[in-house]
Amino acid sequence: MRPVLLLIQNMETPYKRSGHIWNFSRIGGNDRVRIESGKDLASLSELDQKLWTALSCPVEGLDFDKKTLELLDEDTDGKIRAPELIATVDWLLSVVKNPDDLIAPKPEMPLSVIDEHKPLGKQLFDSAKQVLINLGKPDAQSISVDDTSDTIKIFAHTKFNGDGVVTSEATDDTDLQTIIELIVKHIGYVNDRCGKPGVNKELTEKFYANCNDFCAWVEKSHVNPDQILPFGEDTAPANSVVSALKPKIDDYFIRSRFVTFDSGSEIALNSQISAFAATAPKNFASRLEELSELPLAHIGSKLDLNLVRGINPAWEDFVQKFLNLVVIPTFGAAKTSISEAEWNQIETKFTAYNTWISEKKGDAVEAIGYDEAKRIATENRLSEIIALIDFDLTFADEADSIISVDKLVRYYSNFYKLVTNYVTFIDFYTPDKHAIFQVGTLYIDQRSCDFCLKVIDPAKHAAMAHLSGMYLMYCDCTSKKNGEKMSIVAAITDGDVDNLMVGRNGLFYDRKGQDWDATVTKIVENPISIRQAFFSPYKKFVRMIEDQVHKFAANKEKSLEASASSKIAKSSEELTAEKKVEDGTAAADATADSKAKETKVPFDIGKFAGIFAAIGLAIGAIGSMLGAVVAGFLGLAWWKMPLAFLGVILLISGPSMLLAWMKLRKRNLAPILDANGWAVNAKSLINTRFGATLTHIAHLPKNSKRSLKDPFARKKVPTWLRITILAVLVAGAVSIWYFDYWLVIQSWFDSPPTLKTE
Repeated sequence: MRPVLLLIQNMETPYKRSGHIWNFSRIGGNDRVRIESGKDLASLSELDQKLWTALSCPVEGLDFDKKTLELLDEDTDGKIRAPELIATVDWLLSVVKNPDDLIAPKPEMPLSVIDEHKPLGKQLFDSAKQVLINLGKPDAQSISVDDTSDTIKIFAHTKFNGDGVVTSEATDDTDLQTIIELIVKHIGYVNDRCGKPGVNKELTEKFYANCNDFCAWVEKSHVNPDQILPFGEDTAPANSVVSALKPKIDDYFIRSRFVTFDSGSEIALNSQISAFAATAPKNFASRLEELSELPLAHIGSKLDLNLVRGINPAWEDFVQKFLNLVVIPTFGAAKTSISEAEWNQIETKFTAYNTWISEKKGDAVEAIGYDEAKRIATENRLSEIIALIDFDLTFADEADSIISVDKLVRYYSNFYKLVTNYVTFIDFYTPDKHAIFQVGTLYIDQRSCDFCLKVIDPAKHAAMAHLSGMYLMYCDCTSKKNGEKMSIVAAITDGDVDNLMVGRNGLFYDRKGQDWDATVTKIVENPISIRQAFFSPYKKFVRMIEDQVHKFAANKEKSLEASASSKIAKSSEELTAEKKVEDGTAAADATADSKAKETKVPFDIGKFAGIFAAIGLAIGAIGSMLGAVVAGFLGLAWWKMPLAFLGVILLISGPSMLLAWMKLRKRNLAPILDANGWAVNAKSLINTRFGATLTHIAHLPKNSKRSLKDPFARKKVPTWLRITILAVLVAGAVSIWYFDYWLVIQSWFDSPPTLKTE
């Protein structure tokens, strides 16, 4: 007896062992737990995860508060897993008084929900009150997501808010305020929680390092100013002019030396000027940029470069600056030309300066000037700014607690909805509600589809989603509001598919009511309903006949075109031949062609008789079959005829309906969600009855008036004529059955005509 008791104990379900009594409902082919009370929610960690509908869901692609999902995704892996959901329940239990408050949240969270007797609850309660005070609502007894989501408003009037960033308003010292503003302007800034630009420890230290480096670099020029700054304050502009002219002056002296080497080359070296002048003799002013490519001055045997006459107009300004800033200070006011040696001497003057420039440090603070940078570096108030930043960090716990209020309010408003859509899929199976994965409604082909999911990669999604057994339609959507694009997949669960095809356009409405243009890009075909499966064989047969007729007509048209082309070509040849005969140039050819035309193929009576006999046998066989069918049908008792007719219908539509029934009873939501990043743990069936609630066919409004008179309808056969034809057909059928005329009809088909070949 004891082993039996042990076996029974081991067979007990986990939710019985937990001590909490769970309620389950059979929905979608599976037992689903009902989370209806705070105690159910508090006991979620005790529920065996094999009984959860899903074990993981993506953060993206859901119709749900994005911020709440990001808070739940603590490891930021893009998915919310079961342990994260359980951890959130534990956190909420450490804050709220009664878990039942989470089951039916109000638009705003009452402060009375928070348990002040719990350490974390007390902290969050005080922070919530502080948030309301900061927002100018000190007497408010409830707080909403709108209140907590705007952190800039919450911290707008705070000097210290725990983020390690201080603004110039954090101190009353005007000098410190100036330094903080200089850091923001020349080094950079980070936004404080109050929304204003501020500085942190890293930016402050970088600023002072730049000040010290810049001052040390400038002071290096004070050691030997004659070498580093040969032209004093004009050294920098003088160096810029020399750098700009160096390629042109070097080019001038090289060309001049070449002329002294070969006097005959002078014309060639200056010929490009003549070529340019020939192309634009009247428009030199507008082509100075092209002129700048020419030599600096006329190339001749004279080696010195004259700086006042004969200069290329495009370089005159540079040469004038060079003369004033460099040549005259170096050689005196009377100097108007330089030799190559003098040019090399000038270049040497800037060697120390260029070396010093290449060693520049502290560029970021150069704009504030050496004197100001030296003052700041000398006074060195770095430690005072760092002290302000450290003091700000002492408020980190309080500020983080204020941020946690936003977390609590969002969980209060949204967590229960997520749990029910995660553990049970209850919203999906509840009429007039939408699951969090249903992102909108697609209108197309006189129907609306509520089961629409957002997909990232339609091709990859379709590779697995086809296992769901559902008729799926992928669409590319474009927002009419902002041009944003996305892809969706819609499940068609009612109606027919005759007018659904790739390329069709529809209109998609997201859950916010915004409209998107939708274009069908891919279709995964599966049965939609038993009714559709019943008519499917007949529609396929009609389509086959239409295709064959179209193919026959196309072939016939092609044959006629070929025949007409051949006749036209033959007529053209005959006219050419006749012309040749008339000209007397091809009499022999014309005679040969006419003899060939006169030759006729003799009529083969035997071959014709064989073909006719074969056709007769085929017609006879078909007639015999039809006669046997008609005879068999008319030979039945009158009450058996409807049964036989139904049997034929069942024989044609039965296999299609049976196959559709087998697939429809297995339609499963899981592969569609799994292909979208979910980890669905239980089958979620979509039968035909439930499927009809996901796709709505167009119906006329209640109490609407309808006129059946269509001015463009085809002309109908008169009623009296239709009644007469029907009466004749019924009378004929009854006569054949009653007088056994069907035997005579059968004898007609049983004795096919014979062909005499005499």
